[in-house]
Amino acid sequence: MSPGRLPEQHILDEIERSLRRDRRLNRLLRAGRARRGPDPRRFAARVARAPRGRTVALLVAVSVALMVTGLVTGAPWAIWTFATVWPVAVFLGFRLLSRWSGDGGPGGPPDGR
Repeated sequence: MSPGRLPEQHILDEIERSLRRDRRLNRLLRAGRARRGPDPRRFAARVARAPRGRTVALLVAVSVALMVTGLVTGAPWAIWTFATVWPVAVFLGFRLLSRWSGDGGPGGPPDGR
């Protein structure tokens, strides 16, 4: 150690070396921008996949609750919210069922049989 060097400098040099070896940190620093909000590409990839069963079950339960609320109270907000949520639940339900059935959807089975 040189005479003008502080004892803490050795520790700082060691930390700096370990940070230089961190590949994920290097990639983030090279990107030049901090992440703000969700990544649109990742969101689009998630939406493109088939939905989870829990998501479909939750949407169906919310739709049924809104339908019952709309029928009992006649509240326009409940009816319009039901009219918005129900088609989404049905669409995602069909996508989920097509994934489970193994058929590729309108084009037929994915293996071409």
